Amino acid sequence: MQLSKILAEIDLEITRLEQARTLLAGETGSVGKRSRKGMPATSATEAAPKRKKKRNLSPEGRKRIADAVRRRWELQKKNASK
Repeated sequence: MQLSKILAEIDLEITRLEQARTLLAGETGSVGKRSRKGMPATSATEAAPKRKKKRNLSPEGRKRIADAVRRRWELQKKNASK
């Protein structure tokens, strides 16, 4: 599958889930309308959302991620040379 097709399907599923959530929560407003940046439309009277606490990554977690990325790069290089 092409990456663009996968992303389009994910966006479609997100839209469906947001519509279902709106219906289940009994919220009023526009269903399925999205702004240019992909965020749900909000009215001017709504309060700004509270910021979530910043999550810090431990050195061990950072190392695990770096190692996984290196392995991924190695596989890509190996597959590209074939």
